[in-house]
Amino acid sequence: MNHFLAEFDVGLLLTFDALLKDKNVTHAATRLNITQSALSARLMRLRQLLGDPLFIPSTSGRGMVASPHALALQPELARLLEQLNDFIGTARVFEPATSKRVFRIAATDNPVSILAPDLIPLVKSEAPGVKVAFTMPNKARIAEDLEQGEIDVFIGVAEDGAQGLIALKLFQEDFVTAQRRGHPRGSGPLTLDAFCALDHLLISTSGGHFTGMIDNALADLGRARHVSVSVQSYALAPLILGSTDLICTLPRRFLQRFDKVLDLIEAPLELAPFEMNLFWHPRMSADAAHAWLRKQVLRSARSGRG
Repeated sequence: MNHFLAEFDVGLLLTFDALLKDKNVTHAATRLNITQSALSARLMRLRQLLGDPLFIPSTSGRGMVASPHALALQPELARLLEQLNDFIGTARVFEPATSKRVFRIAATDNPVSILAPDLIPLVKSEAPGVKVAFTMPNKARIAEDLEQGEIDVFIGVAEDGAQGLIALKLFQEDFVTAQRRGHPRGSGPLTLDAFCALDHLLISTSGGHFTGMIDNALADLGRARHVSVSVQSYALAPLILGSTDLICTLPRRFLQRFDKVLDLIEAPLELAPFEMNLFWHPRMSADAAHAWLRKQVLRSARSGRG
């Protein structure tokens, strides 16, 4: 059976369909944009494969008459060609409103906290049946996971990317310091001395650490701060800051969402901004659903500016 199927190609099926519609070799050849001799060769092949003449010259001398076997096959041929069209168009067409697709986005807590509050409403407004899973990336396997479809996209800084991936800049982010409203130090500008003297909250995504990028920047100035609380989740930061006298320095776009309960103050030292990128494997570039997802991520990155 597999050998028999291998003898068929789409050209033969389209030839059969054109002859059923036109009952005329010349007209069918024109419909298919091939020569009459090429169409005749295809018809001969169809007769051999199906064991039936399929089309017989009309007694009137004009056109051809379909055999009973050819007519019996016509409804099934129409369904088969429709299924082939659906098969070919599946990757090219994506209907967000009816899709049940699951998208998997690999990203650390940092970009998820910044992008998810804008991304999820965008996705749900256009594709209510779509599911989105945010997973922690295995940075050593990013390229492999993207290539194998374990994840759809990865959001991270440039140095976390891998060779062979496509990268798109989403946004550049800077840092700001936050404290609770009514903090005993007041709400004025922070001096470096005051910054170092206050108690700090630190986000340690790997867990349990009490030093990070800010401590490195302070060390370059010959200074140090006191970090008394370390948590893994960005989401905990506003809750802890709101009920303590701790301060915390985090990405501006994240903290701006809590500016009704937190005071945001410029940090009294120079901290290099970071650039967040969207990465995906080239094999997914032409996939309509994947392109839609990338568009939503980019829209969320832009809508959260400022």
